Amino acid sequence: MQTEARVGVVVEGGGQRALNSGHVDGGARKFSQQQQQPLHQQSQIGTVSQLLAGGVAGALSKTCTAPLARLTILFQVQGMHSDVVTLPKASIWQEASRIVGEEGFRAFWKGNLVTIAHRLPYSSVNFYAYEHYKKLLKMIPGLESRRENMGADICVHFVAGGLAGITAASVTYPLDLVRTRLAAQTNVIYYRGIWHALQTISKEEGILGLYKGLGATLLGVGPSIAISFSVYETLRSFWKLHRPGDSTVLVSLTCGSLSGIASSTATFPLDLVRRRKQLEGAGGRPHVYTTGLFGTFRHITRTEGLRGLYRGILPEYYKVVPGVGICFMTYETLKKLLADITDRS
Repeated sequence: MQTEARVGVVVEGGGQRALNSGHVDGGARKFSQQQQQPLHQQSQIGTVSQLLAGGVAGALSKTCTAPLARLTILFQVQGMHSDVVTLPKASIWQEASRIVGEEGFRAFWKGNLVTIAHRLPYSSVNFYAYEHYKKLLKMIPGLESRRENMGADICVHFVAGGLAGITAASVTYPLDLVRTRLAAQTNVIYYRGIWHALQTISKEEGILGLYKGLGATLLGVGPSIAISFSVYETLRSFWKLHRPGDSTVLVSLTCGSLSGIASSTATFPLDLVRRRKQLEGAGGRPHVYTTGLFGTFRHITRTEGLRGLYRGILPEYYKVVPGVGICFMTYETLKKLLADITDRS
């Protein structure tokens, strides 16, 4: 979720414009002028092309980092149905070896089809909602986009991105839950696919069962975007002011990766609770957490300690850096390709 939110605001949503419109010193103005042409091209490819580029970029990024994403989920749910004292101290390499030995190499991509099915509409809704929320916010007196009003411009992008992330997460949440349950399956296969999982969950747990963990998800989307957006823009502004000649791609990739690490560190406990809530009652298992979101936090810290809230953080770190890089590069490449096609037609 952290990567999706960050890409939705910084890359897909046009976070560069918020930065470019706010600087008043010479170095920043020069950088802003250099960026005007690419931004003009971006607006020329059209909404459909932008949605397509964002969806494909997100799907490719998720597919490439699927093994690390599955390892993260498996570590996150450790201790949910087991005594923490008896849990083996498995490393990433040991868990990866176990998956290959017991389930086969293809098991690293278990649940990836539903991930792609989730990523395409998520990116589309996120992008569409972001642009509309931004227009609505700019109609509020005092939030109009003006070069001298950097604070208002950043506020618009910040709030619009947060609302877009919440909207997209709410609309596509059942697919996110199904993806978690498919990825968490090891040797015992209870859900045979996307449609079977949706039917089984609805039948056994009711329609609301498809929204287990939504509260933790929505609570995580806001802080995740806030942290990643702030870190990204601050680092990127500092870098371009002091080294304006460096490659824009290099700057964006580096700052985006660092913002992802910061965001993941801050919001990982919410993501862990979200995953565990999504698995409540899966496969007919008894419920573990029955006291709500904050009760779940207390239960985990009491039984597993504070470290229990960060189970799986290492594969999450390893996933963030290439995930942002692949998504950014794919998105920018597709935008240029689609812009060229549009110009020729």
